[in-house]
Amino acid sequence: MSKLLAIPLKKPSEVDVVKPLNNLIQSTYNGASAEEKSQYAEAVNDFSKQRNTAIWKFFEKYEASLEVVYAYYDQICALETKIAASELQIPFKWKDAFDKGSIFGGKISLTHTSILFEKVCVLFNIAALQSSVAASQHLDTDEGLKLAIKLLQQSAGIFQYLKGATPAAVPSEPTPDLSQDTLIVLQALMVAQAQEVFILKAIKDNMKDQIIAKLCCQGEEFYADVLRAMQKESVRNVWEKEWIPTVAGKQAGLHALTQLYQSLACRAAKKIGEEIARLRNAIDLFKAAQTRGGNESYLDEYFSRAKRNLAESTKDNEFIYNEMIPELSTLASPGKAQLAKPLPIGVPMASNFKDIFTNLVPVELHRALTASDMRKNEIVNGEIMKLRESTQTLNAVLASLNLPAAVEATDSNSGLPPSLREKATEVRDKGGIENIQTMLKDLPELLNRNREILDETERLLDEERDSDNQLHAQFKERWTRISSDKLTEMFRTNSKKYREVINNAIEADKVVRQKFEANQKGIELLSLPPEQIQQSLPSASGSVDQSCSSVQRLKQLMEAVDTIKAERDAVESELKSATFNMKDEFLHALQKDGAIDEPALSLARIGQTLSPLQAQVKESVERQQTLVADIQSAHGAFVSETGNCGSSRDKLYQELATAYDSYIELSGNLQEGTKFYNDLTQLLVVFQNKISDFVFARKTEKEELLKDLTTESSRQAPPATPALPSHYASTSGSGSDIPSTPASAPGAPPAMTPQQVPYPAQVHMPVPYGASANVPYPTYVPPPMPQSFNPYATLPYPGNYQYAGGFPQGPPPGSYGTYPGSYANQHGGYPNQKPPGW
Repeated sequence: MSKLLAIPLKKPSEVDVVKPLNNLIQSTYNGASAEEKSQYAEAVNDFSKQRNTAIWKFFEKYEASLEVVYAYYDQICALETKIAASELQIPFKWKDAFDKGSIFGGKISLTHTSILFEKVCVLFNIAALQSSVAASQHLDTDEGLKLAIKLLQQSAGIFQYLKGATPAAVPSEPTPDLSQDTLIVLQALMVAQAQEVFILKAIKDNMKDQIIAKLCCQGEEFYADVLRAMQKESVRNVWEKEWIPTVAGKQAGLHALTQLYQSLACRAAKKIGEEIARLRNAIDLFKAAQTRGGNESYLDEYFSRAKRNLAESTKDNEFIYNEMIPELSTLASPGKAQLAKPLPIGVPMASNFKDIFTNLVPVELHRALTASDMRKNEIVNGEIMKLRESTQTLNAVLASLNLPAAVEATDSNSGLPPSLREKATEVRDKGGIENIQTMLKDLPELLNRNREILDETERLLDEERDSDNQLHAQFKERWTRISSDKLTEMFRTNSKKYREVINNAIEADKVVRQKFEANQKGIELLSLPPEQIQQSLPSASGSVDQSCSSVQRLKQLMEAVDTIKAERDAVESELKSATFNMKDEFLHALQKDGAIDEPALSLARIGQTLSPLQAQVKESVERQQTLVADIQSAHGAFVSETGNCGSSRDKLYQELATAYDSYIELSGNLQEGTKFYNDLTQLLVVFQNKISDFVFARKTEKEELLKDLTTESSRQAPPATPALPSHYASTSGSGSDIPSTPASAPGAPPAMTPQQVPYPAQVHMPVPYGASANVPYPTYVPPPMPQSFNPYATLPYPGNYQYAGGFPQGPPPGSYGTYPGSYANQHGGYPNQKPPGW
């Protein structure tokens, strides 16, 4: 029989997978240790080497090459489960396997930033390599026959899978080799060739003539289906020039073999007339097979046998049997026997596959763990805020009553009370008013830096959209790519969210600045050396008798205040350190049910862990109500008993106590504000890099599509390849290169109550929800993935909260492709036309 047809390979292009894959893994698993990060980076490098080896191993058409490319495919499948594949921005480029290009209306190559596209192209080449290895086998040996049969059926199974997988991986127009009509033909061709090899094995194994006839009849039908599919208008120009004649010859040849082996069955049954009729038809079909296939020696051995048998049987019939020769149309079909069928893709395909990314957990498990941690931190943060708000209320009450200074002042007529001396020392140790002023001065510069990054990002989107709209207007329906407005909907939404975050931060700056201005005088005084503070004090109105019962009672109550504050510090510390490991429980659920019901599983464990601490928080808040009432009552008795109703010195003590509380809050607020702006810078840089990647890909696509549209009327050189975005030169995510200009301070904010805190102390919290009067600043954690939750912040980016995708998302994976120039432009001429169909 004639040689088996081998499917040509798609031509790959080398691409840098290291940077984008490293960035994605680090953003997804940003809580990893330094050692784990090093392991991930090493695995990424190994993956890059594996790809570079595999994509060129396709062209070494030996059986040993299969294991190498199988392992690369298995690694892609394993990696898919451990990263957010839709966020992997790697521009994979593959050329059309048949390489006919735009002269026949298709594309020479296609580029998609989707690992699904890479997976489809690798699978196509695996199927093509399997066909090549099958075609190279020695079909006169059992080993060669068995291997060819296995590989051809596996190849058919891959093409069957690709018919369903390709539309999802390539949402735009695919290259001709990946069109549905092409894949249908390739699957059918592989099945037909596998059936053909089964026939060869049946003949070699001396199976019954009737069985061989049935196998040949089925094979003939398979090739007839292939021939019809190959001549469809949509694909007839795709094939190599010898394919249609070869398939037509094989169809006629298998029909001839059907008649030959059925005639042998008739001879054994002494049906001489039917034997002669079938042999005559077989001879005509052998001639047609040789003519159609352009191979005069095709099936020559069987052709000669048919002629010999016909001569013998005709002679015997003339002298012995004298049977009538029936009309061919009256003869029954021998029946069909199908042995060849597509085989499902093995998992894994490689016999000794080893996952390079074995240290990465499945992405669904990671998302569930992240969501569980966010859920826990949300509850923890809420309890901590209850404690802090209660403490702020308590401090405000004490400051209004000049406690504990009013009691301590009875110890001496000169100098500060011990509690105020300690507060003044703490303020000076923290840098005094200069530290607050420095951080306030830095805020406008930090704000401007972020605003400039976002402005530049929006400018890139606007320029790309305007260019696309202009070309849509110029070329109308010929401009076939997806419009920018559709692709950038998510980018635009995220940009608005970021703009909202910045506007909320501006309002928070106003709140902080007004709070500082309201307490500036007291903070300045606390920042002075002790002797200067003493000089600023008005004269004392007299001492208080320490033996008074009211003084003793207030001192006892001040000790109770210190106790409740210490208890709250301990509870807060326990809340922050409360941990539990849901990994085993989630993994068990994933293996058992194929999914993780994270809310149900997490809430049960959170309740077990945090319920005792929540009870302590509730008890502490309730106990404070009684304590405050007792303090107010005792202070009233103190005023009545001592006659101390608020001297000028007492009023200054109250001012200083309030200024101290404001200083501590402002320090925390401004540290949070500075951290917020710096973290936001990193998020915006990542966002800008994604926009730059998108714009770069769209620019490349635009220029290649323009070349496609003008290639028939112009021989101009293609436009220059656009420069890579600047961030390709570095993996750093810092915003230090972003220019910044100082801005004036925002205007005065509305008045605040003592409980209002613009910047809460950072607690381990996941992605924030919304802002409140208490905390106008959102809380961010540096990229690649926010880890802390602030219930008072504005949600900066959309997405599925349950699994907390930290970054704004780009267009759907693979939603923009590359349209290279025409075949003639790249190859200097046109390929041969296909012969007409049969």
